Amino acid sequence: MVRILKATDWLRPDGYPIAVVRVESQEPFRVDAHNSCALVVILGGSGLHVTGQESWMLSAGDCFVISGSQPHDYRSVHDLQLVNVLCSNKLLSNRINPQDFGGDSAFRSLFTTKPTWRRRRLRLDGHQLAHTEELIDQLERELIQRDDGFQFLATAHFMTVVGYLSRCDCSQGERYVPAAVQIGETIAYLENHYQKNMCVDDLAKMARMSRRSFLRAFRAATGTSPIAHVIQLRIRRATQLLRRHQLSVTAIAFKVGFRDSNYFSRQFRKIMGVSPRKYQAGGAVRESHARGSEPALDILSVNL
Repeated sequence: MVRILKATDWLRPDGYPIAVVRVESQEPFRVDAHNSCALVVILGGSGLHVTGQESWMLSAGDCFVISGSQPHDYRSVHDLQLVNVLCSNKLLSNRINPQDFGGDSAFRSLFTTKPTWRRRRLRLDGHQLAHTEELIDQLERELIQRDDGFQFLATAHFMTVVGYLSRCDCSQGERYVPAAVQIGETIAYLENHYQKNMCVDDLAKMARMSRRSFLRAFRAATGTSPIAHVIQLRIRRATQLLRRHQLSVTAIAFKVGFRDSNYFSRQFRKIMGVSPRKYQAGGAVRESHARGSEPALDILSVNL
């Protein structure tokens, strides 16, 4: 049986053609065709994305677009967390002119390149992923509240997401990942235990690989080292807490696994380009313009 993801599967009764669908734990899943466009951003965990004869290791920061008749599978998933920004193909073609984005933009690679699959994905660094999450949060709030004029503002937020991603670098090379399943298990472990101190040798043992093979495979899967990956996970979690909770910078540093708030601030500025305090102040201003409330985050307790 051919499984087709239809716009009617996710549209509200009012028919507005944009939706945000979050998946906290993606199960193995296959879709054979889409009659809409899905912009997918991986927020955490790991898994294999399979299209035809190709497979691609997914981890936090991967971003890609699915549309048309190309089948795809999620396999070997480990706590895979993602957000889908769904829109109708008609809206995409009517509202966005590819010429506006320039010849070498990521927009062309993500939305307009006609297959191959391997040219339709983007790898976001820590700062880019955090900012993309923030933009999608703003779009989602508008879609949830649905106040007067929400269609105009939600479309503007959607265009902002697409415009921002079009400025991100889409030139990364292919990532062949040996022992992808073992690496996926390790990435998922780090997603759930990023607050803990851990050594590379223990992670390599967990992946059932030598230290050298593990480091090579991990970099192929994530584009960085295990230590840098853990720091990015902590900073990304910190951005969520800074946006949504009025906790002190020191308290947040400890909650995400740093034992020195000054070191946390240096790493935060290095990745995000601003200090934690300035980032939190900006979030407070943004939240003051948003109506309604958000669900409370489940804050993990950490033994320090």
